[in-house]
Amino acid sequence: MPRQQRIRGNSGYYHVMLRGNERKDIFHSDADKLCFLETMYEKKQGNRFYLHAFCLMDNHIHLMLSEGIEDVSRVMKRITVSYVHHFNKKYKRVGHLFQDRFKSEVVEQESYILSLVRYIHQNPVKAGIVEKPSDYRWSSYNCYLDENNYFAKILDTDLVLGLFSDDRKTAVKKFEEYMKKEETESFLDLVEDEEVMDEVTASELFKKMLIERGLNNNEDKVHLPDILIKEFKSKTNLPIRKIAVITGINKDKVNKILRR
Repeated sequence: MPRQQRIRGNSGYYHVMLRGNERKDIFHSDADKLCFLETMYEKKQGNRFYLHAFCLMDNHIHLMLSEGIEDVSRVMKRITVSYVHHFNKKYKRVGHLFQDRFKSEVVEQESYILSLVRYIHQNPVKAGIVEKPSDYRWSSYNCYLDENNYFAKILDTDLVLGLFSDDRKTAVKKFEEYMKKEETESFLDLVEDEEVMDEVTASELFKKMLIERGLNNNEDKVHLPDILIKEFKSKTNLPIRKIAVITGINKDKVNKILRR
């Protein structure tokens, strides 16, 4: 089956996830993680792309980047080819390191930019590796707090901080406060192997589910039964924000329903 053409966004901002082939580790040491970050730094020279957030886990990577003079596919190809060459040579191995192509999703709205950055930084916390984002060395979190952090040279922080305040000191303080809040959005993750229903089909399914229950699409969304939303999530595997759009229910309420 031919690969589908990757969707390009108008904003140029992307959430990118790379994972190890067969879910195996892509980093065996801190030196490997350092090599990957140095590779990104090298490949972004000349405004080829801009990096706004990153988190390196042992078997997968989360990035938020925006396009410069190169598109996201070209950017990721240059980075991964270079790192795989290093990894295979170091560990005397051959073959694929990453699973298929990288996965990506377009980030179009400013509100999702902040949610995505928080989601990326909270990855090691949710995995139980550290208690708070600042304890994890291999993410961009501390680069936002300290301009002298070694990895800060890789990062473009102006976009995110600028969404909080034009004054850097104020922006950093608000950034810290925002990062402490629980993230409720759903983004690309390791569970993305599960099939996700397309939005058009999902919308038709939701209408059918309403009819089967004697409801209609103009029904007061506050009074829709929780079990309906949970069943819709189970059948579609859509992220919370898309469920909210289709059902007309506030995304925070959808999140609460699915957590009950």
